[in-house]
Amino acid sequence: MGELLDKTAALDAAYHMGTYTRKPVMFVRGEGIRLYDDVGREYLDFVSGIGAVNLGHAHPAVTAAITEQAAKLVHVSNLFHVEHRARLAEMLVMLAGGGRKVFFANSGTESVEGAIKLARRWGKLNKGPECYRIITAERSFHGRTLGALTATAQPSKQEAFAPLLPGFTHVPLNDLAALEATVDETVCAIMLEVVQGEGGVHPCTPEYLTAVRTLCDERGVLLVVDEVQTGMFRTGPAFAHQAFGIEADIMTLAKALANGLPIGAIVATDEVAAAFAPGDHGSTFGGGPVICAAALATVHELGAGRLGEQAIVVGAYLKDALTAYAEKTGEVADVRGRGLMVAAELSRPIAARVAEGALARGVVLNNIGDSVIRFLPPLVCKEAEIDTLLATVQAVVEEN
Repeated sequence: MGELLDKTAALDAAYHMGTYTRKPVMFVRGEGIRLYDDVGREYLDFVSGIGAVNLGHAHPAVTAAITEQAAKLVHVSNLFHVEHRARLAEMLVMLAGGGRKVFFANSGTESVEGAIKLARRWGKLNKGPECYRIITAERSFHGRTLGALTATAQPSKQEAFAPLLPGFTHVPLNDLAALEATVDETVCAIMLEVVQGEGGVHPCTPEYLTAVRTLCDERGVLLVVDEVQTGMFRTGPAFAHQAFGIEADIMTLAKALANGLPIGAIVATDEVAAAFAPGDHGSTFGGGPVICAAALATVHELGAGRLGEQAIVVGAYLKDALTAYAEKTGEVADVRGRGLMVAAELSRPIAARVAEGALARGVVLNNIGDSVIRFLPPLVCKEAEIDTLLATVQAVVEEN
């Protein structure tokens, strides 16, 4: 370890709450898919800040937007009009197909909290005071604040913080019968990830998504799509659900919206958004000048670079390579995902050791539990870097 890392780790241990087990690396610079630590070593980044740096590190257009705006004005609050915010909202609405309104928050979990409030407000206004229940899928992940944590159907993450909020029901993913049996007049919304991220990269089937949209229409229930990790071209289209010809009544965004800076967004149809009146929701920092300038540059560059198309092509290359490796060695039990959101479920519970060994070889990976390796590279990733990744993973697996 370098001297800077030693000093920082010691300060962390002394003064920071122990909510993370940090890796023994300190990155101080990035460029594209590459990261550099405090002693100058180069790494290939296949985590991208947990799917937040879709354009790659230190993108010049985003850097320029941040620098220019920070030199003019950083913060005034939402009591005033803010430069860039309305243009960013317009851009997101156009990407979503029009006929919508946007609320800006600071993170994915804040966006989910706002979506929960909006869905409940809509339900009570339109269907009565008992219409407040929300259905989510088992293994889902929607955030760590109390409402979002209740929506997150992972008991291991919830048990320490019980009792949680009432009004949430969890059903198996891709099980339409279970979902249909749960929807009654007390249900205001069904909330889904098109691809479950923290739950292990489990996609909804196309048939299930279509059927859920139909069910919502038939029962008068809102469809809330959590696009915090899948959004901003990671799976190909701007928003993952668009690949299946369905529309969300409410959509949550965050992570890659400003290429690594903290921002979240709730995007709702005009009719649903009208349920919020002045004072129903708010944020001190949401949609600030610097963040919105960065997000405008990010969204523009993602589209101009056609990085959604690249995510599809390079993601298919990654999945094919992992599948071939699985068939050849039997070390991988399953390969799943969409675009550049891919997981390899290993045949043995060695995922943490694989991630550790890859980091020692200059490849940054993320393991989910004992058996799943998740790949979330910046969308600027190329096939040559996938080749390096696969060679590294194979070498580490063979050692374990």
